[in-house]
Amino acid sequence: MWALIKAILSKWALFRVLLKAFGWLAWLIPVAFVLKAIGLPVLLLLLVLAAPILIVLTIIGLPIILVFVIGGVLLSLLMTIVSVGLVALKIAIPIVLVVWLVNWLLGKSNGNGKTAPEGGTPATDTP
Repeated sequence: MWALIKAILSKWALFRVLLKAFGWLAWLIPVAFVLKAIGLPVLLLLLVLAAPILIVLTIIGLPIILVFVIGGVLLSLLMTIVSVGLVALKIAIPIVLVVWLVNWLLGKSNGNGKTAPEGGTPATDTP
């Protein structure tokens, strides 16, 4: 009976020590969620674009190390293009939103100060 109680208490003490030791890692949970939200689309993009290239390189008989080197170069090029595209979107989206907001606030005009009707045809000066 005493052996059972000692075993249960030692497991409980070990569990508490492990929780205290790994408890400081709790701040990584939000980081993991952010990386999951960003990383999964990037991995899908890599899968769609890189897997066929690597398969073709393997089929034509290149040595496996050369396939991985060429695949790594292509993946780095792809990630460079994606990161440049994201930077361009970060710049372009606010500009587009500001232009859209100004057009929406001022209304669409046809050049002579008169606003166009809803149908999209410009207003004319017919008597």
